[in-house]
Amino acid sequence: MGLLTLVEDRPTPKEVYNWRVYAAASVASFASCMIGYDSAFIGTTLALPSFVSEFRLKAPEQISASQLALEKANIVSVYQAGAFFGAFGAYVTSYYLGRRLTLLIWTMIFILGAGLMLGANGDRGLGLIIGGRVLAGLGVGAASNMVPIYISEMSPPAVRGRLVGIYELGWQIGGLVGFWINYGLVETMGPSTRQWMIPFAVQLIPAGLLLTGTLWLRESPRWQFARGDREKAVKDLCWMRNLEPTHPYMVEEIAAIDAEIEHDRLVVGPGFWAPFKAVKQRKVQYRLFLGGMLFLWQNGSGINAINYYSPTVFKSIGITGTNTGFFTTGLFGVVKTVVTVVWLMYLIDHLGRTKLLMIGAAGGSVCMWIIGAYIKLHGTSTSGSDKLPPGGIAAIFFFYLWTVFYTPSWNGTPWVVNSEMFSQQTRSLGQASAAANNWFWNFIISRFTPQMFLTMSYGVYFFFASLMILSVPFVYFLIPETKGIPLERMDELFEIKPTHKAYPVMLERLKEMEVVRDGGYFEEKTKDAERHESV
Repeated sequence: MGLLTLVEDRPTPKEVYNWRVYAAASVASFASCMIGYDSAFIGTTLALPSFVSEFRLKAPEQISASQLALEKANIVSVYQAGAFFGAFGAYVTSYYLGRRLTLLIWTMIFILGAGLMLGANGDRGLGLIIGGRVLAGLGVGAASNMVPIYISEMSPPAVRGRLVGIYELGWQIGGLVGFWINYGLVETMGPSTRQWMIPFAVQLIPAGLLLTGTLWLRESPRWQFARGDREKAVKDLCWMRNLEPTHPYMVEEIAAIDAEIEHDRLVVGPGFWAPFKAVKQRKVQYRLFLGGMLFLWQNGSGINAINYYSPTVFKSIGITGTNTGFFTTGLFGVVKTVVTVVWLMYLIDHLGRTKLLMIGAAGGSVCMWIIGAYIKLHGTSTSGSDKLPPGGIAAIFFFYLWTVFYTPSWNGTPWVVNSEMFSQQTRSLGQASAAANNWFWNFIISRFTPQMFLTMSYGVYFFFASLMILSVPFVYFLIPETKGIPLERMDELFEIKPTHKAYPVMLERLKEMEVVRDGGYFEEKTKDAERHESV
């Protein structure tokens, strides 16, 4: 099997894997560049000497250590609070206006927030930055809800994980820029107001690209089918698949979408409030629970403590000096981005979702235990030298090894699973719940990380290590593998018990129930459903 070889749920014409699906996923993923950058740049920006001087945040001379931790936590965490509400706000706008217009509206809100931040200075205080972070959070929360849904709904099953993975790759590219930008500014520019304002201004670049690119995007055909705009839905779906409406593949896909929508209409019901009524159903409650827990485990890995407070994290290991801390943070971003490319191109659609999650959690937990043990035994002292002792170098190695385990597993895979596992009628609500859970736990971690490092020291690493290892049995017993399964068959997949055996059972059913177009009628035939297609 080659690197780009696909395992399909049914025979698929090569025209389906065309540039349009990749371009649409890439344009929508400018949203994740925006999110990734915002998540990464803030930690090092708060540590810039020019920012510290401008807002009089030097401890202990100008502010106490506890008050500084509180100020940093407020600046970082209001962003997550805004994102929590933005995730639910996108559910409302997407129901009435569609996926495309939702992206446009909330991107403009993000741009307004980014502009507000640029109005802050030492005289005005941090108010404009905090207010702007709330608006920016609303925008990214909505985008984190909408983009995985949009990509998932327009993707062919065999490359759905890869295309949703572009969203994660955009997140890492944005994060890479965010991690490195302040290192570059410290190296090339003296402390000034302009120095700390540049990273705030760069937020506008991915937001502007998303705003412009969204004008080109087509609306999600599945949303159009659900709203009754059948003619436009067929036209846009055929454009996306690069096939004529009469092609057997298109007839088959449209029939499957129609069947799912009719099923949901009978079981869930029509209307804005219908998905909320569907929450009474045990199967919907169960999937909402699974989606929320995936993001609890994701944030419990410690990733957002590192994203938002990377200088604090590296200082706890023994890294000293502004430039050295920024450089080490930048390398963290490089490792994440490189591993994400491997995850996107191969792992997510070949190794699958659940194996990645379990391997990443087990390996990452071991690394966190080792880092915590080093700090417990040796502390963070560098013995009066700028050089780390051998044990400190080993701790840094295990930190980057943790990154290699975490990135291709818990970083993007929960978004992929959540974008897949809900039916058409509950998908927007399910993704809103998942995104809100992500930002809620994100808020909890970012709000209390500074205080945790002040009071727990090495215990912070043991805390994250424990949560990571607990996620392994959760995934094994409760999350079925979803790679290559059509969205219209997810309800059936989740009904198969025991969960860890559901995927092979579902593949057998797909082999036995391959539906083909023949003489104007659908007929079932037994055929090997796994066909290798290189793109």
